[in-house]
Order: sequence, then structure tokens, then C-alpha cells
Amino acid sequence: MAIDAPARAGIPLEEIDTPALIVDLDALDGNIARMAEAVNGGPVRLRPHAKSHKCAEIARRQIAAGAVGVCAQKVSEAEALVAGGVADVLVTNEIVGAQKVSRLAQLAREAKVAVLADDAGNVEALDAAARTERVRLEVLVEIDVGARRCGVEPGAPALALAKRVAECRNLRFAGLHAYHGAAQHLRSAAERQAAIAAAAEHALRTKRMIEQGGIPCETVTGAGTGTFMLEGKSRVFNEIQPGSYVFMDADYNRNAWDESWPRFEQSLFVLATVMSVPSHDRAVVDAGLKASSVDSGMPQVHARPGVEYVKASDEHGVLKIAAGAKAPKLGEKILLVPGHCDPTVNLYDWLVCVRKSRVEALWPVTARGALY
Repeated sequence: MAIDAPARAGIPLEEIDTPALIVDLDALDGNIARMAEAVNGGPVRLRPHAKSHKCAEIARRQIAAGAVGVCAQKVSEAEALVAGGVADVLVTNEIVGAQKVSRLAQLAREAKVAVLADDAGNVEALDAAARTERVRLEVLVEIDVGARRCGVEPGAPALALAKRVAECRNLRFAGLHAYHGAAQHLRSAAERQAAIAAAAEHALRTKRMIEQGGIPCETVTGAGTGTFMLEGKSRVFNEIQPGSYVFMDADYNRNAWDESWPRFEQSLFVLATVMSVPSHDRAVVDAGLKASSVDSGMPQVHARPGVEYVKASDEHGVLKIAAGAKAPKLGEKILLVPGHCDPTVNLYDWLVCVRKSRVEALWPVTARGALY
């Protein structure tokens, strides 16, 4: 059976059914504008990562503000975004398996599509699928610059794989992917700066080796919300992929930022209802594990000093009320800041877009559940 949307345009925030995923449109618009301003006239292109919002409407707004396209993490995510009007998608992942590779090649008939590789066998599979679909896929070699996740080692191994891509008639070597995911949440600015300096050195050394081998290396891409200005100033990267800046979350809000960093506002919230007040120091809301991801910590209660979200079960969130704090009342609506925006968004069908505490629009989470 179809699930109704939790709100309709025009109603006040207090009438939205819960749990609901709320976007403050003033904050969202400001974040998109701040990122566009931060890169405008600089040495890098902006290609935001859509895995944070999974929403074609937001992707289109980012592109209208100057982004060259977006990133996606899965083929199904890319398919949903292309169907939603996005014409340029970089899949920042290795796509392995006959079905997925075939779908990726088919998608290249509809939009500009690029993908990563860190294995010669996978390169051959991509080439065969592109040949079958009569398309030419762009492939970037992913190098491990410190995240210890996917990617070949910088230097000679990356050069060997770049040569293999360049030899394929149905592929085009498009450059290097050098994303340091683990650096995004290093808390101090100094730690992040050191991590990205090392990543940039790996990327520069590898780029030079590839070019000395006679292969153009036109793109070095990477970066996230926690480090994008560092990659931008490195003179190595010419494309950046920040994603979470549109929303922010409790985990990113724990980072220390230096004075030059743009101040992105919290625009994403989970709206919850107080469903029980069993004691003076405890209240329970209707937003638990199925309403907000806790992989990066519990949600934070927004603008309620002395009220802390301390425990989550499937359908319940327990709030601890400090002595002297204003206690939530039964039926009251509470805004929560998710610990991690990306997986929280994937729990919802709709973004309920609010301006000045009134619903302005509902946007579908276009790529919700796009896991394959």
C-alpha cells in the first residue's frame, strides 16, 4: 500500500506528521551559494556528491549554481539522478559484476558517465560492456591516498592501470580519483591539513608518472566537506566532490574549522513528536533507529539546552532532561540534528522543505534505497 507524504505545502511545521525529514530551505540555499562562492574563479571545478542528498531537485540546484555535474556512489543512484534530469555523473566507486557493469554502459547512452577502477580485470569488463553498448566510458584510476579503502597504490601500480585503460578502444582514461575519506572527520584543522598534504603529494607524483608515460591525465578529483579548500589550494586537484555541506550533521559539527572556512548551516533535521513523558527527567520521542542513523553518534536535540538524546531503539528515542531544563511536553514537536546525514536521508521517501516554519514543498528522495 502506498504511504502518504507526511505533510502538504502550506501547513505549519507543527502540523507535519512524524518522524519526518525536514530541510530548512533558507539554510540549504545559503549552503549551496556559499560553496559556489568558495570555488568561483578558483582552480577547481565543483562536482558535488549526491550520495548525501540522493535528490534530483537538489542536484539540479547545485548545477544551476555552477557545478559541472554530480557524483554518485552506485549505478542505481546514477540511474535515478539521470532520470531526474542530471546529465553528467561520476560514479565514485568500483562497479563490479556483469549486471551492474552492463547497466552502467547502458546509462552512458543517456548521459555523460564516468566510473572508477582499481583492477585490470574490472577494466576489461568495463571495456567489453562499453563495446556491447557501442559507447565510450570514461574511467578514472582510483589511488589510495591514505583512506585504506579502495584504490591501487600511488605511483607505478597506478601508471600500469592507467596504461591498461588507455589501451582499451571503448574506454577513455580520464584521470585520477584521490579521495581521502578518513580525513573528513579528523577533528582539528591541523590534522586535516597534514592528511591532505600527503594525499596531494601522492596524487601529484602519480600524475607526473602517468604524463611522463605519454598518457594525458586531465583530472585529479577528490575532496569532501571537511577538506575541500585544502585540495583546492593544493594546485594538484582540479575537481572537488563535497557532499554533506548542503545539510551538515552532528558529526561534521564536531570538527574545528579555521577562520577562512565557509560556515555551512545545519539545514537537515528529523522532526519528532514527544510520545511519552514518564518522569521529570525523561521523555521519549517517536524517532529511533529507523528514523536517524546513529553510526556517527546519537542525534542532537536542536535548540533545547539541557535536553539530550541518549538512547535509541527501533521506534523510540529517549531524551534525558537535566535539572532546571525546560522539559518537553507530551505531543510537542522536537527537531533533531542527525549524527550522519547520508544514511539518515536514505531512510525517508520525502524531504519536507520548510521556510520560515511553514512547508513550502515536498521533494522526493529520488535515489532512496539505491543500493545496487
